[in-house]
Amino acid sequence: QVQLVESGGGLVQAGGSLRLSCATSGRTTSTYAMGWFRQAPGKEREFVAVINWDGGNTLYADSVKGRFTISRDNAKNTMYLQMNSLKPEDTAVYTCAAGGWGTRYVNYNYWGQGTQVTVSS
Repeated sequence: QVQLVESGGGLVQAGGSLRLSCATSGRTTSTYAMGWFRQAPGKEREFVAVINWDGGNTLYADSVKGRFTISRDNAKNTMYLQMNSLKPEDTAVYTCAAGGWGTRYVNYNYWGQGTQVTVSS
């Protein structure tokens, strides 16, 4: 079974940066597209970014485009989300997913448990 574990969340002031990591284990995930989603309390889960299996193609939500960068290192079995120019509205639990593509979480087969990102004003 594929396991995904997020890390790197924390508290940061508006305008600051964080880098999230999603480490994978179990069955090989290097052939999977992987993505990031986020969910704030009381709000629906929303798409953040996705990257294809070799990192050659990426897709971002309009809300993070130009500020966030998704990447992956298959040799380390890890995906990253570099978040710059953070805003309070970026506050959410960020979850990584594998085995799908696009903006809908139901298209993905594997999920992590999430890591909290809090951006203060």
